[in-house]
This record gives sequence, structure tokens and C-alpha cells, in this order.
Amino acid sequence: MNRAETDKKKRSSEELIQVFGSLVGTEELAEIRDCLDRQWIGMGPRTAELESSLAAHLGVEDLVLLNSGSNSLQMAVHLLDVPPGTGAEIILPSFTWVACAAAVVMCGHRPVFCDVDEATMNIDPDSVVRAIGPKTAGIMAVHYAGLPADMDRLLALGLPVIEDAAHAIDSRLGSKACGTMGDLGIFSFGPIKNLTMGEGGAVVARKPEVLQRARDLRFCGVASSGFASACKRNRWWEHEIIGVFPKMTPSDLCAAIGIAQFRKLPSIQERRAAIWNRYQQGLADINWIDRPKEAQAGDRHSYFTYCVRIKNGRRDALAHALMEQGIYTTLRFHPLHMNPVYGGEVSLPVSERLAETALNLPLHPRLSDADVDRVIDCVRRFGC
Repeated sequence: MNRAETDKKKRSSEELIQVFGSLVGTEELAEIRDCLDRQWIGMGPRTAELESSLAAHLGVEDLVLLNSGSNSLQMAVHLLDVPPGTGAEIILPSFTWVACAAAVVMCGHRPVFCDVDEATMNIDPDSVVRAIGPKTAGIMAVHYAGLPADMDRLLALGLPVIEDAAHAIDSRLGSKACGTMGDLGIFSFGPIKNLTMGEGGAVVARKPEVLQRARDLRFCGVASSGFASACKRNRWWEHEIIGVFPKMTPSDLCAAIGIAQFRKLPSIQERRAAIWNRYQQGLADINWIDRPKEAQAGDRHSYFTYCVRIKNGRRDALAHALMEQGIYTTLRFHPLHMNPVYGGEVSLPVSERLAETALNLPLHPRLSDADVDRVIDCVRRFGC
């Protein structure tokens, strides 16, 4: 490919209406500059500040920041304290991100996939019950798109529950924040999330001692740094190592982005909700589309993504037609039980139907009303 072709391809990508995205700008740059001026770019005071702000937002006593949502999942599974290599099983939806299953495997356990509800795309408690066996050690529930899952039914099963609230930083089930109802909860602050740190994640726990263990483990199992121990121990340079664990520490540079994002979260969420509602109204009378489900009265959605289901068998054709019009769509996620790495004999009909019918339309705070109207118009004209 020559330079002209490369530049044309690059321009084409930049001109697409993107399916996911965040909103960063001068506020984030100012926070990063302040970090650099202070010469503190690793884990430090900005990390602690963001932890405190997020904990207050979620209504929990404490929260531990990590360097990604994926690593937060691995930390959460580890904190279940289930011995590895014993054949222990963790039940999780097939219709989710690969890091959910990877976390289970990396902790020495076996992922057992269950199905989801077709209307909500959230974990189906009835499918969970069918998957429970003598080696079941826990359940991983995902709040898809930020719509609260049926936590009451899952918690009633009496098994440890990890909540994947990667899409749900602003979601609530009644008065309770998603991610805070299970034994453990995780959040993701990746590049396209409602609140981004560039890269980052967090874990919360019902028991304070479990969360403290996460804090102690995140720096390669070194419970406290030499600097932090200087006022406590005579030989502060001698590490207190409590276990063997990967490095999962966040940085103050990423936390600085997160601090600016946290201040903007109300306006970001307002914009996401407005786009969601514009789609709901603009696509309401199309009989070959099933629109995503709203949160129930008294609950709150985070509007991470807008996923429709195409009933006329032409999902792929629609995706290609939109791409030709400069509109990027996708399917988040491809069912994990259908992937050769995790595949088996299990049949999960709803997840398999979603793999053929579901499509995520663009939803992120950089979209203009004109962008959204263009998507709606192109979808409507495709059905004519």
C-alpha cells in the first residue's frame, strides 16, 4: 500500500461515526499537567483522591483502583479465595467480554457458561440454576450496557457473586449502586467507558478485610512501599511481601484523567441518556428492530451502548450498509462458548441468536444530534 492509499484509509477511518468513545479535552490536560508539574506520575495522591471520590459516588467505605478492568476481574476471582487446581467452577454469561472467562482460567478455575435474557442481554438466573453443580464456587454477573441485572435472584442462590459493572458506573438497582451488591464488584475505566482513565479499573468488596487484601496485592504482593513504611519501620526498605501476584497498580497520570472525568460524569451521562432517548424515539415504529430494554422504574441505566436486535435476518447486511455510509457498528460481544478457546458441548440458544441478530449502534458523548439523526435515517432507509 503506497502513502496516498494509507492516508486515504486513515482519513476514511477518522471520518467514520464511531460506535464507542469518550469525551476528553482541556480539563484532562490540565490535570495531567498538574501531575507532571508535581513530578508524581506513578501511584500516589491522585490515585487516593480518585479512590475516595468513586467510593463516595458508589456509597461504599472504600475502593481500590487497579490498572485495568480486566485485571480487576482477575483480582476479584482471586479474592474469592478458592484454591486453584481443584476443579472449582465459576458460572458466567457466555455473552460477555473475554476477560471475564480469562480471569477464571488464570486463577486456576473452570468457567461454566450460562445464557442471558434476550430482552435485557443480562445473565439469566434460570440458566444459572441449571448450570450449578457440586463444584460451583461462585457466579459472575455482568450488567450489560449498564442495565442492572437481577441481583436479588442471583444473591438468593447463596453462592458468592462477583458483579462486573464495567458498563455500569452510574447504574443503580433501587438505591444500591451496581457493583456494590455482590461479595465483590469490579469497574472498568478503559478508553471507551462512561468514565475513562485511559486505562484503569477498580474493585470493591463487601468485607473490608477482603478489599484490604486487594490493596496489599496490587503492587506485586508488596503490602506497603518503602516510602509509605518510612515512619513505621526502622528498615523501611525491607519489603513486606504477602503473596505472589502480578503488578496491577494504577498511575497518577491515569488517575488525573479519571478525576477530570469524574467531575464531568453528570454531563456525560446526561448526553448519553439524550442519545439513547433519541434512538428510542427514532426507531420506535420499525417493526424489524427490537430496541434495548429500559431500566425499570426506580432503577438507573448507564447507557454504555445501544444494542438492537434485527428480526429480518439481515443484521450483517445492515452493518455493511451503515459502514458504506460512514457509520461504524459492531457486536459487543461474541458468545464465548462459541469460541474454540472456550467452546464445548453446551448449547445456549439466546446467546447464539444474539450472535446472529444483535448490533451495537453508535452511542458516546462526542456524537452530535446530527450524527444520531444520520444513523437513524440510514437505518430507516435500509428497511425501505
